[in-house]
Amino acid sequence: MRSNAKLPKALGKRIQKRRKELKLTQEDLAEKVDISRAYVGYIEQGRNTPSLEVLQKIAKALKKSLNEFF
Repeated sequence: MRSNAKLPKALGKRIQKRRKELKLTQEDLAEKVDISRAYVGYIEQGRNTPSLEVLQKIAKALKKSLNEFF
C-alpha cells in the first residue's frame, strides 16, 4: 500500500501519462477542465492535490473513470 505522502506524485504521473497518451498538452487539459495550465503542471508534479470536483473533471476529460487513477 502506498503511503499518503506519495499519493499526489503517483496520481500526477498517472494523469500526465494518460494526457500524453491522448496527445493533449497541459493547456488542452486545462481548457477542458477550466483550470490554469500552471495548476495542471502542479498536479502532474505532485505539488498540488486537486479537489474531488477537479479530479472528476480531469478523469472525464481524459476518458477514464476516477478510480482508474488510484
